[in-house]
Amino acid sequence: MFNSLSGRFLILTTIFVFLAEVLIFVPSVARYREDYILARLERSQIASLSLLATDMIDADLEDELLRNAGVFNIVLRRDAARQLILSAPMPLEVSGTYDLREAPAYVLIRDALLRLTEPEREMIRVIGTPVQDAGLVIEATMDSAPLRAAMIDYGIRILILSAIISIFTATLLFLAVRVLLVRPITGVVDHMQAYAAAPEDARRIIQPSAGVRELREAEEALQSMQTQLTSALRQRERLAQLGEAVAKVSHDLRNILTSAQLFTDRIEQSEDPTVRRMAPKLVNSIRRAVTLCESTLAFGRAEEPAPKLSIVSLPEIVDDVFQSERLAVGEYDLEFIDEVPPAFDVRADPEQLYRALGNLVRNARQVIMATTRPGTITIAARDEADDWLICVRDTGPGLPPKARENLFKPFAGGARKGGTGLGLTIVQELIRGHGGQVDLTETSDTGTAFEIRLPKGTILT
Repeated sequence: MFNSLSGRFLILTTIFVFLAEVLIFVPSVARYREDYILARLERSQIASLSLLATDMIDADLEDELLRNAGVFNIVLRRDAARQLILSAPMPLEVSGTYDLREAPAYVLIRDALLRLTEPEREMIRVIGTPVQDAGLVIEATMDSAPLRAAMIDYGIRILILSAIISIFTATLLFLAVRVLLVRPITGVVDHMQAYAAAPEDARRIIQPSAGVRELREAEEALQSMQTQLTSALRQRERLAQLGEAVAKVSHDLRNILTSAQLFTDRIEQSEDPTVRRMAPKLVNSIRRAVTLCESTLAFGRAEEPAPKLSIVSLPEIVDDVFQSERLAVGEYDLEFIDEVPPAFDVRADPEQLYRALGNLVRNARQVIMATTRPGTITIAARDEADDWLICVRDTGPGLPPKARENLFKPFAGGARKGGTGLGLTIVQELIRGHGGQVDLTETSDTGTAFEIRLPKGTILT
């Protein structure tokens, strides 16, 4: 229990309340001592006035007045004269004098503590101001033992009362903490443990219900984190299922394409000029498809293989990309513009660079054709000191806000209805494998531009 939050709070509250009561106890005892002495002085004043009202008083009555006042002698100064009014034999000599007239608080507290810690019996003289202006000064000599006994009794009662108040207050605070803090925190922990057992189950996501603002904010933050984690786990599961499905499809598709490759030799032997011109393009397309299927089977985790770097002709790759896309365009009014300088060579994996440019051009072509308006797609390149820069621009409608926010996230950054949102993710992964980067440099209602940066230096593979 004492290792729990509520248990420790109970202990600390009891200690703090008791300390507060002790701080109250010290001035309370000092005040009690002062009141005790002032009461004896007031009784002494009454006894002296009784004596002054008569000329003579017998010894028995004098002893009775002193006993009722609780003192041994009384001295009253009314004018300039100091007069011993009543007196009785004292068992001890006077050992100290205490003047209560305008005594500061720290002096009263000090004298009270010294009296509590002094067990020896003493005769003390106390001085005060008479009430009702019955004189200038009144003095009395009294025994310290009854005073100390009364102070101890009062102190014990104060300590007992303080302990009762401390325990009662701590118990109330303990119950309040359990209801307002411990119980909600325990509920959050239970939710976390239940969620950890099955994080893919959306029903186990916490629903904020705490009334305390800070706890509710913690529950809302936990809800947001659990929602994102559950979504990520579901997406990961879908990606794993997709990877398995793609591997199966790639296996069968590779067999089909391998068979199709066997027929390309006869196509190349055709006398038809159009067929002979298109045959190399078909051969290259089939070869790329076979290579892609084999890569998918080899890297079933959707990881791209390391690029096989060599010096390749960028204009040839751009021409292959444009030729493939022109076949998909047909009669649509879409122009492909090649602004790559002649003999522009880069260090890259030719197959992966073809796929990266192909995805960018294909995305642009699909978006433009979806608008049913004419358009252009341009590929340009320039040589810088440390990098080769390749820019793919189009005159399409630009990327929607959702696509810009999730630009390179799989299944989330699609720019058109029905798209998978994988194209840009593939481009980014392929270019990163070259040690480069791909950036969106412009997008508006007049078009979009992506820039690929390939480093000229040593590239880790």
